[in-house]
Parts: sequence; C-alpha cells; structure tokens
Amino acid sequence: MSRNHTRLRIQMAGILCASLLAVAPVLAGDWGINLYGLSYHWDRELARQNDLDNEFNPGLGVRYSMGSWLKADAIIDAGAYYDSGRNTAIYAGAGLLWPLDKDKRFNLGAVLTAFHSDTYNHGDPFIAPLPLFSLRLDGVTLNLTHFPKIRNFNEVAATAMFITIPLR
Repeated sequence: MSRNHTRLRIQMAGILCASLLAVAPVLAGDWGINLYGLSYHWDRELARQNDLDNEFNPGLGVRYSMGSWLKADAIIDAGAYYDSGRNTAIYAGAGLLWPLDKDKRFNLGAVLTAFHSDTYNHGDPFIAPLPLFSLRLDGVTLNLTHFPKIRNFNEVAATAMFITIPLR
C-alpha cells in the first residue's frame, strides 16, 4: 500500500473521530477515547509464514455509549489502528454489552463492525460480528475482542486488547 493511501486512511479516520467528538455536546451519552495496542495470534507459526505476526497495534478511536437497550449498554466504536499485517485498518461498529455482575464491571457482548484494511478479506471492505469483553476499572475500561480465523477474511485467529478512557 502506498504512503499516500495510508495517509488518506489515517486522515479519514481522524476526520471521523473529530466529527464524532464535535457533536458530543449535542448528543446525550458518554464519550471515550479508544487506545489500541496489542494482539495475540493463536497459530504463531502460521502468522509468521503469512507475515501477519505484528502484535503491537497502536491506534486511536472513539467510543460513544448511547445508554441502555435490551438490558445492555449500547455502544458505537470507530477508529484506525496498525494491524497484524502492518497495514492501517479503519473500522466502525455498533454493539451491545451486557453486564455480568451487579456493579457492571464485567461485560460481554458483540459489535457488528465494518472493516477496511489491505490485511483482511483481500483488501475489500466487509462487515463482521465480533465478540467483546470489557472490564470497567476506575478511570479506564479494558476491552478484549477476538478475530476468528475465517477463510478468505482472516487467515489467523487473533485476540486483541485495547483500552477506553472515558471523557466524563
């Protein structure tokens, strides 16, 4: 992928994030900043063979919590990160997180996500449901998601970790 193409993707993600933050005072709900960072590839040898073994995945995004729906927290996430194949991935998704305890510290759910990266699905955009586990701590939420191995979409199963820092 060319540097100009990468810059364009990063600029588009930045514009999306800035646009979402600009409307924050108008919309009810809670905002957070997603800081992307780490992934683990379950078939390490296959990941190395396919040059999909990058496990440091820095990136930036936003999370908007829309409130409760179906006894779950409804969320929207969007952002960009440096993926396992060393390309810029951009994504946006909406999902639900159900609390697993009365204090809502442990949550489990799914996010229907639109992706685009040269690493996945032969570079074509696609939509996929992804599981999401979150642990709310004081001042930060730890998030874990799993990208299963799916023929023609994702060659190596990986689990990723990122944090969300609430703005309120």
